[in-house]
Amino acid sequence: MKPSSIFTLLFLFVALFSKAQSDDRFYQPNKTMKPFEMKISDSVKFPVEENIVTAFIAKPKEKDNKKTIFYFHGAAGNVTTYQFMTKPLVDAGYQVVMIDLRGYGLSTGKPTHRNVAEDGQKFFDELMKRPDIKNTKVYIYGASLGTQVSAHLAKDNASKLSGLILDCPMASFTDIAAHFAPQYRDFILQSMVSPYAAKEDVKSLGKLPLLVVQAKDDKTVPYEQGKLVFDNATGTKFFIESKGDHLEGMINNKEEILKAIDRL
Repeated sequence: MKPSSIFTLLFLFVALFSKAQSDDRFYQPNKTMKPFEMKISDSVKFPVEENIVTAFIAKPKEKDNKKTIFYFHGAAGNVTTYQFMTKPLVDAGYQVVMIDLRGYGLSTGKPTHRNVAEDGQKFFDELMKRPDIKNTKVYIYGASLGTQVSAHLAKDNASKLSGLILDCPMASFTDIAAHFAPQYRDFILQSMVSPYAAKEDVKSLGKLPLLVVQAKDDKTVPYEQGKLVFDNATGTKFFIESKGDHLEGMINNKEEILKAIDRL
């Protein structure tokens, strides 16, 4: 998987429209589901407007589960694409809710920045009613593009959470667009407004602990963007400089990341 291919040339389209957000250029959903490499205890289907949002819940072997992670994946693929990140969490004893927003996997519809945030909040509210989730410590984990909705949800639900993990976070939709279209950078920064941005939302987390994982050699999201998100957070925070390329932290720095999440 080469996430950089997701963004290359796509943001050039933005330069042609001074008012268009071109949301569809950010999302690259895949409907093909791979086999799960872990035991799925439950699947959830939640109606949003005329569409369906789906999620899969994987429980650890320990019956007395006390921690839950809501996982929001990146721009490409679906929940089965990111098992190299979610399976280690389950193996470490976390119950993981893996969410496919509109258009991804078995979910229907078309994702936009706004409906992703709205659906994420509705889904979070619904699942927090479940005894096997509401009676646990709850964390939100965002990967790559998923860091935007994750930081936004965390800001609006900080009192219900025990921690936020942002893995290779982009500063904002606008910042990543400008990065991949440097010849139009000034134009994009002036004309394209992100409806929400991790670099801003982390300023309002209050006392919610934050963990940022960023690859120094990331070829998709610049290291500086992840560092900016971390620097903007004012509460308790931890930073891990992971080895390798984009989202390879859970491969190359797995034990370090798991210990940091546990400290949250």
